[in-house]
Amino acid sequence: MSCLLLRRNKFLTLIKRECFIFPIISPETKTLINPDPTIPQFQNPCSISRIAHYATQSSKFPEYEMPTVTWGVIQGKKEKLVNRVKICDYLKGLGIITDELESIELPSTIEVMCERVEFLQKLGLTIDDINEYPLMLGCSVRKNLIPVLAYLEKIGISRSKLGEFVKNYPQVLHASVVVELAPVVKFLRGLDVEKQDFGYVLMKYPELLGFKLEGTMSTSVAYLVSIGVNPRDIGPMVTQYPYLLGMRVGTMIKPLVDYLVSIGLPKKIVARMLEKRAYIIGYNLEETVKPNVDCLISFGIKKELLPLVIAQYPQILGLPVKAKMSTQQYFFSLKLKIDPEGFARVIEKMPQIVSLKQNVIMKPVEFLLGRAFQPEDIAKMVVRCPQILCSRVELMKNSYYFYKTEMGRPMKELVEYPEYFTYSLESRIKPRYQKLQSKGIRSSLNWFLNCSDQRFEERLQGNFIDAETEGPTFEMGGKLEMPGGEIVSDEEEDDENDDEVLYRRTVTL
Repeated sequence: MSCLLLRRNKFLTLIKRECFIFPIISPETKTLINPDPTIPQFQNPCSISRIAHYATQSSKFPEYEMPTVTWGVIQGKKEKLVNRVKICDYLKGLGIITDELESIELPSTIEVMCERVEFLQKLGLTIDDINEYPLMLGCSVRKNLIPVLAYLEKIGISRSKLGEFVKNYPQVLHASVVVELAPVVKFLRGLDVEKQDFGYVLMKYPELLGFKLEGTMSTSVAYLVSIGVNPRDIGPMVTQYPYLLGMRVGTMIKPLVDYLVSIGLPKKIVARMLEKRAYIIGYNLEETVKPNVDCLISFGIKKELLPLVIAQYPQILGLPVKAKMSTQQYFFSLKLKIDPEGFARVIEKMPQIVSLKQNVIMKPVEFLLGRAFQPEDIAKMVVRCPQILCSRVELMKNSYYFYKTEMGRPMKELVEYPEYFTYSLESRIKPRYQKLQSKGIRSSLNWFLNCSDQRFEERLQGNFIDAETEGPTFEMGGKLEMPGGEIVSDEEEDDENDDEVLYRRTVTL
């Protein structure tokens, strides 16, 4: 008994410190009884009435239940149904379709729902946007919307673009910052995606925030590294084309890589292509890539040169090749007098021609016509060196002026060697020509321009002029042959396979 009295005294002392007691309700009078008149009762009279009400009425109205943590308002089942109907009527009045809201818990009052709608509208969402994903109305402003949006802003999405982000990926409002969003951001950082690029990456592909780390993202990265992609380049690739993290290896990435390898491209080349232009992974193999390859062959491109064409201009795999090739082939025939076979040779040497605007092509052509070059000579020059079509007319003028005034050579040499216009006048043509003049050597344009600085010096020091060559040539499956009949492969490189040769050749291009 003494123990019980001691505990009671300690309890009353604690209650006195807190300045309130738990009241006792008389079963006869249904009124509150203060067990100790010396101790003040609840400071808030509303609390007393609430406790008295629920203590006396709970048995009379069993549908009433304790207040929920979510809404903080005590409601009965009947009152909930009534308020739910009122909220749905309110939303319908705004033009919001409520059919999808039947399965989710709604707030207890119209005021709370009104707060949510106004918050979303201030964010930049319209009623139509809400109707696209009405489940966002089930998100609490304080528990869901504010924490998620604050985190998105923290990782780099500007406040002005938060509305656009939510429009594109409203499911993010249901996510947990700690459990779902933060691990994905950490994963991206581990791929060497720069912090300042997070906003750009997520705005471009917001669905990333909903992926599981152990799923598609990890397997796609692992496969790319396995085919030769440098791990340090994964981050820039994701920044350029974040959709690759959502692509399945077995159905999308691997079939494309296998096909490119099957037409002659080594995996090393494919890896380099993907590092620089990651969006190639997104090309549809059956609907775009294969038809484009077949189209190139139908226009006269040699099969053995397809790898070089694709390595030089990987974008050609995703272009509307048939339409572009048809247009350019007709233009070349009409304006430049180049037949379909010559056009195919042009594409093999410079596949970017398919995307070059016709007014750009005509500028250097008009320059050459204005210098008394014959149309058939210009056609020969273009087929031999289509790069002149991309040359700046101002630079061509300077090179041509130096050729005529300083070098004093006939026009025929330019027709035979149009590559002259592709070399820098100040860094290659002038200094090399002056060295030739100082030694009293006269040679063709090809001999003193189409070689490295080291080879040029060796030629100047020699007592003979080696035979004219056409420059580097490459045949699929063979070695890279350099001028003078030398093979770019010494005894130490005899075991080098064809993939290595094509790799070095493509890097040089």
